[in-house]
Amino acid sequence: MSGFDVLWFFFILMALQPVLRQRLLEAARQRMIAKIEKMRGSRVILLVHRQETMSLLGFPIMRFIDINDSEQVIRAIHMTDPDVPIDIILHTPGGLVLAALQIARAVKKHPAKVTAFVPHYAMSGGTLIALAADEIVMDEHAVLGPVDPQLGQFPAASILRVAREKPLEHVDDQTLIMADMAEKALRQMKENLRDLLSDRYPPEKAEELAEVLSQGHWTHDYPITFEEAKKLGLPVKTDLPHEIYQLMSLFPQPVRQIPSVEYTPVPRKAPAGSQNHKSTFSLLRTLFH
Repeated sequence: MSGFDVLWFFFILMALQPVLRQRLLEAARQRMIAKIEKMRGSRVILLVHRQETMSLLGFPIMRFIDINDSEQVIRAIHMTDPDVPIDIILHTPGGLVLAALQIARAVKKHPAKVTAFVPHYAMSGGTLIALAADEIVMDEHAVLGPVDPQLGQFPAASILRVAREKPLEHVDDQTLIMADMAEKALRQMKENLRDLLSDRYPPEKAEELAEVLSQGHWTHDYPITFEEAKKLGLPVKTDLPHEIYQLMSLFPQPVRQIPSVEYTPVPRKAPAGSQNHKSTFSLLRTLFH
């Protein structure tokens, strides 16, 4: 083999390296999914959206819930026996209302228990899906978000408020059209959310939650923490299985030249007796002061 052949072989390996790496990650994810399914006796469905880098141009793009996601999730639910529980793992900024509602309705109609796991965040449409589950298991630092509709880059509630508070003669036709659409979007979202919650809560509570979560009481990116979700009366818990954290580690962000977060990826425990030393030091400081 000549030096030129070796050089070509090297370039071929370099070109195949991302593909091979992706295949290894997919195989590792499938093994971890199978492990969780065996451990919990359930069907595991992942809805994970990471920032991705386009292979040709190299700039980052954000993924979100779309029609393809709803097709895939609904297909997975159809392939699950009615008496088999479903564990849906959510890591998403949200996305299309239609797609999120389709998934949420399919989740609600599944006869066996459905548990939504939120290891980091499930905003907007992700929260809508989580609300359709029987139980939401969050990391103690994970967050949900409001489900108020957005029209383009503006919240529907804000568009409607502007049209109502501004004198009609000073409002242009486009704003009036957007306000009409915003009013319909808010009403539709509230009705859909109330319908999703109707089997889990009394009518008054379902109405209250639908109002708070869908009518623009917060900004769209407002983080609803575990504590706040508990106060709202949502069925949340924090005992997230360690295997789900391991599964999420198999969804790496695109590799950067300089990582933004670095640490030694091993458990870090306090040295033996360090607590005793600290207590002794505190006692001595108290005696001498």
